[in-house]
Amino acid sequence: MEYIESIILGLAQGLGEFLPISSSGHLVILPWLFNFSDPGLAFDVALHWGTLIAVVTYFWKDWVRLLKSLFSTKKNSDSVMQDRKLIRYIIIASIPGALFGYLLDDWAETSFRAPLLVATALAVLGILLALADKTGKGRRDFNEITLFDSIAIGLSQAIAIIPGVSRSGATITMALFRNINREAAAKFSFLLSAPIILGAGLVKLPEIISEGITAPIIIGTIIAAASGFFSIKYLLRYVQKKSYKPFVWYRLVFAIIIIIVYFVR
Repeated sequence: MEYIESIILGLAQGLGEFLPISSSGHLVILPWLFNFSDPGLAFDVALHWGTLIAVVTYFWKDWVRLLKSLFSTKKNSDSVMQDRKLIRYIIIASIPGALFGYLLDDWAETSFRAPLLVATALAVLGILLALADKTGKGRRDFNEITLFDSIAIGLSQAIAIIPGVSRSGATITMALFRNINREAAAKFSFLLSAPIILGAGLVKLPEIISEGITAPIIIGTIIAAASGFFSIKYLLRYVQKKSYKPFVWYRLVFAIIIIIVYFVR
């Protein structure tokens, strides 16, 4: 595998995992568009470990606080109770994605990777994101997320097994429909990504071990971690004042390009 390919795919994973543009869709389409060699499953898994590093690093204070709440003796403290509630919500929201990933793993590696399906998913979720961003009231903050919100967001995350849907895109869209504000929707989506990425990474870890860790894998992982970190940072800052409209247009244009190339070929 060429180093330039590992850099491009590392960027696609790092940016696409947290921006609502679909990392899996890009990892399917970019090699197809530019005739890259098949990077292999080990490379794909390594890139996901890179984005896991990004979300754990960026939110390390949040993770430490949440873990401390599990062992805190201040059972009646409002902050401890809120943190424990958030942990429950993250676990509950992770269950549908883990279940769908387990049941549909073979399809995810074959049928779901068809270019036209990816293009359709990009376009449909883009339209839904635009609708949610426009109609969502955004009245509720991060601490006002409820059990029903976590269930709904978790179910939306499950459909992200289809490349092009976007895990962050689906969860942010559902959160916006639930009248959660833009920044809170993005933060919950990012925190929710950690368990699902960790779970998938652990399941596929033997593939990395068996195939061996090469220089392109290391480079791609580093690029994914760095670009993932900055995509989290700047998206949270961006949505404080602006809408998700640029990502909607990006999804639609990318979908059109895929369709055109497919039929031209």
